[in-house]
Order: sequence, then structure tokens, then C-alpha cells
Amino acid sequence: MFTKKQLRALLVPLIIEQVLTALMGMADTFMVSAVGEAAISGVALVDSLNQLVINFFSALAAGGTIVCSQYIGSENPLQANHASNQVMSSSLVMATMLCAILAPLRRPLLRLIFGTVELAVLDAADVYLLVTALSYPFLALYTGSAALFRATGDAKRPMIVAALADLMNVIGNAVLIFIFDMGVLGAALATLASRIFSAAVMLYFQARPDQVITLGRGRAFLPDWSMLRRILRVGIPSGIENGMFQFGKLVVQSTVSTLGTTAIAAQAIIAALDSASGMPGQAIGIGLLTVAGQCMGRGRPDEARKYILRFVLMATIVNGAGGLLIAILVPAVTQLTGLSPDGARLTMHLTWFICVMRLGLWPLAFTLPNGLRAAGDVAFPMWVTILSMWIIRVGLCWVLCRCTGVGLWGVWIAWCTDWLVRAICFTVRFRQGKWQTKKVLD
Repeated sequence: MFTKKQLRALLVPLIIEQVLTALMGMADTFMVSAVGEAAISGVALVDSLNQLVINFFSALAAGGTIVCSQYIGSENPLQANHASNQVMSSSLVMATMLCAILAPLRRPLLRLIFGTVELAVLDAADVYLLVTALSYPFLALYTGSAALFRATGDAKRPMIVAALADLMNVIGNAVLIFIFDMGVLGAALATLASRIFSAAVMLYFQARPDQVITLGRGRAFLPDWSMLRRILRVGIPSGIENGMFQFGKLVVQSTVSTLGTTAIAAQAIIAALDSASGMPGQAIGIGLLTVAGQCMGRGRPDEARKYILRFVLMATIVNGAGGLLIAILVPAVTQLTGLSPDGARLTMHLTWFICVMRLGLWPLAFTLPNGLRAAGDVAFPMWVTILSMWIIRVGLCWVLCRCTGVGLWGVWIAWCTDWLVRAICFTVRFRQGKWQTKKVLD
């Protein structure tokens, strides 16, 4: 159904975009680290909260991608356009409401989630959360628009826009942090500016009439509850899944915050490196939503199965390559970030451990379930993620960190055990084949 050229046109820009985003995120972290451990710790705490928001909008966009992909596969572009308008309008409304609630309540929220942290860390987190919360509407618009382009197989345009926005973010950080000495505030303002830019450019392209999926005007954005239910039937389980997953990570981050500033700073670097090594595999999983979705829309579950297996294999290969690169670079990274000797040693050892574990487990735990979701089998991945997160990742982390005294190692032992449980559950579900009978479109 898809030629090699079409798959390359979809996946190569996706991988480049995800890698660039991860590298720019690392550059962001390294630049903030120059301000001090309190600054990088405050930003790390907020980033764990912001990731919850990002994944919520990504889940809603994924619901739109699946629905639009299946409409395109069934050769119904009018309904695909209608679904896209509903995705964009609902994302903007939700993001604006979240910004209006979160911005004024940020200080008590930070204390509630992270408990007692050093005052300098709390002050940095407060500033960073205020400014980044203002970027949520622009983040939602970019995320939704980029997902709709990918649903048509066009991943090149989002890649170019994301690359320019990431470059703007890094330059903004350099200017505001090192020249104007604005510290954490400078990093947050650079993020806000880059998200405004990316949303504006993507909306400009999305509104052009020559696109496969184009935005309507006026009444096209009024709620169509029938279409919204169809989108949310796919998007809400993914949103709950991602939300609970990220909320669980917040609980884990709360545990990390009790281990001291050095552990928080080390965790920030480790998480950034882990994210960078996983970005190519994550890109392949995003591409699988489009490919498997269009196969299912055309009524070809056997082809969807073939592509799922093929994409899992590709994710395994790129995870191995990315992990090897990160393992080689981590000593230099610890020197650049100025970590203490204990923090640098802990970061290197944990990063090497994670790279090994990621190779065998991550594709089955994260790429494979995207194939299930593309077919409309969203409830099973949701429940597996929620139960594994809270029982394994959060529960085991709490036991290891608070009862055995293994420190930050306990976090990542629990993390990798969670990957193992997911990999087993999703492999069994895929082999059973029940996902092939699911229906997204009426």
C-alpha cells in the first residue's frame, strides 16, 4: 500500500524533527545549567509538569491523526477536513482554559506536587512555569496542525517549522541568558517566542486551500458533537493514558526531589539524554499512526499487521544506534554541564544502564501499541499503561528509593521494569489479533 519512497518521505523528516527537538532540549538544559544547580533543578521540575500538558495535546492530536488517516484511507477527504477543524478548535479551547487556571495557581501547585524543596529551586520553577503556561495555546495549535499534516503523509513541513523554532529557542536562550543575564526567565521567554512562531507558521500553511487537509473558516469551527465523540473516543483513552503516565512521572519526580539538589540535577541530565536516544523510535511510532490508520481505513488489517512488525523492527534498530551514540557522548556531556563529580559519575553509570535496557524493551513497550491505537484498540493500551505506571514505576520506585536507600538507581530500575511489563502485555495483545476487529469510523 505504501511505497518505500512514501515511507521515507514520512519517516525521515519525522526522525530528523524528533532528534532536533531532543538536541535543542538538551541545549536548553545545558544553557540553564550555567546559571546554577538551583536553576536547572527548578526548570527540571517544571518540565516534568509541562510534559504532562504536552502529552495531553499530543494525545488529542493523535486521536485526530487516527480519525483523519482512516478517512483518507477510505477516500473521504471532506470528513477528514471536518475532523481536522474539530481537532484544532477543541485543542485551542482546552489550552486556553488550562493556561487561565494554571498561571495564577502555579505557586501552590508546585508546593503541592513537589513538597519541600529549596527556596531557590522553587523560585526558579515559579518563574519558568508562569511564562511557559502562557505558551500552551500556541503549543496546542502547533501540535494539532503538525499531526494533521502527518496524517496526510506530509512530515516534511512540520520538520522544517520545528527545526526553525528549535533554532530560535536556542538563539533566544543564548542571548537572554548569557548576554542579558536573565537566567531562568530568559529560557522561558525563548520557549514562548519559539512556540508562537511555530504555531503561526503552521496555521498559515494549514489554511491554504491547496492542502489535502485544510482549515475552514467561521462556522466550520463550531462544535460538531458527533465528530468530536468520534475523535475523543480515540483521543480520550490516549489522553488519559498519557496524562496518568506523566502524572506518575510527576510523582516519581517528587520522590527524586527528596534525594537532594545533586540528584535532581543528575536526573535532569539523564532524562534529557534518555529522551534524545528515544526520539528516533518515537518518530517511527508517530509515523505508524498514519500508516496503520490508513491501512485500517481501507479495510486491510493484514497490511496493518505487516507494517506494525516492520516499524517495530525499525524502532529497534534506531534505538540501538541512538543508545550507542548517547553512551559514547555521556562523559563529555557531564563535563559540559558542570555537574559535581558524584553527580557526573551517577549520570554516566545510569545512562549506560538505560541504553542497554532500552534496546530490547522500548520498541515493544511504545512503538507496538501505536499500531493497536491506529486500529482503534485504545482501551487496552490505556489500562496497561495506567496499571503498569502506578504499580510498577511509581510503587516500585517508592519502595526502592525510600525503603532500601538505593537513591536515583531505584527510579530507573523501576522505570525499566515498567518497560518490561508493557512489552509483554502489548506483545500478547498483538499476537491475539483482537485489535484487527476494532472500528473507528461508522
